[in-house]
Amino acid sequence: MQPAVVRIEHLSPTDVDDVLGLAQAAGDTDGAYPLSEHVVLHIRHGGDTPAVHLLNRDHDGALAGYAHLDTTDAVEGAAAELVVHPLRRRHGLGRALVKAAMDVTDEADPQGRLRLWAHGDHPSAGALALSLGFARSRVLFQMRRSLFAALPEPRVPDGVEVRAFRPGEDDDAWVEVNARAFADHPDQGRWTLRDLHVRMAEPWFDPEGFLIATDPAEKLLGFHWTKVHGHHHEHQPIGEVYVVGVDPSAHGLGLGRALTVAGLRHLRGRGLDQAMLYVDESNVRAVALYEGLGFARWSTDVSYRRGH
Repeated sequence: MQPAVVRIEHLSPTDVDDVLGLAQAAGDTDGAYPLSEHVVLHIRHGGDTPAVHLLNRDHDGALAGYAHLDTTDAVEGAAAELVVHPLRRRHGLGRALVKAAMDVTDEADPQGRLRLWAHGDHPSAGALALSLGFARSRVLFQMRRSLFAALPEPRVPDGVEVRAFRPGEDDDAWVEVNARAFADHPDQGRWTLRDLHVRMAEPWFDPEGFLIATDPAEKLLGFHWTKVHGHHHEHQPIGEVYVVGVDPSAHGLGLGRALTVAGLRHLRGRGLDQAMLYVDESNVRAVALYEGLGFARWSTDVSYRRGH
């Protein structure tokens, strides 16, 4: 008989190690990591508000399945991400975890709203979501390009300087510009100073790769935060266009393209041969910008929604 799904609000250090090990095993098998960055950070560090953790352990205590449930978004509704060990699939564990997440959201939300993320858009994940009454609602592209290919020179307006982020000096200004730049974004626009500092404390953080554009009065106009990851995994390190944002007051100056190019040249200067990024399928302008810079679609993440 399959052990029941256990619901907890705080992970022990052993739980954290088990969840991250499970996610790594699934990612190595599937070619797509099953948890998003903000979920991994919450698992490692916790957050201002607790999440719901759903665990399914075998009789010997080994972690077979895990789901992270964030119930804090009153506008969009709860969001869940889950992972099942590759050797424990096709036994109903994924369905049990999703149903447990549905039960939790039904307790708090009369509309039963719940979003499920399927990283890598695996057919089995989509089939499970659709069979439980979810509908495909949001698509996120991962795009990649070679850094060996030619890159143009970044062209910035007269008087605009592109420089490295200065920790402790630029923090507040960056949070304010990020909020304005992503006012309509479902995730990015709500980052707080704490969200920034959690990421600055990560091993991959490098202020030299966090480029900002300022006007002659040192007002922050835009930024390109690059990232290098893969040093602690089996794959080769790869650069990432982590976040590019431009203050609405600086739209029309070509800063988005200029900052993107400057960041790509920085990553190439670090000896990397590939760059990647994530972008919403619905963000047609951004997709066109990245395609114009040589990026092509690599993989797809999909969000499924239940309730209205």
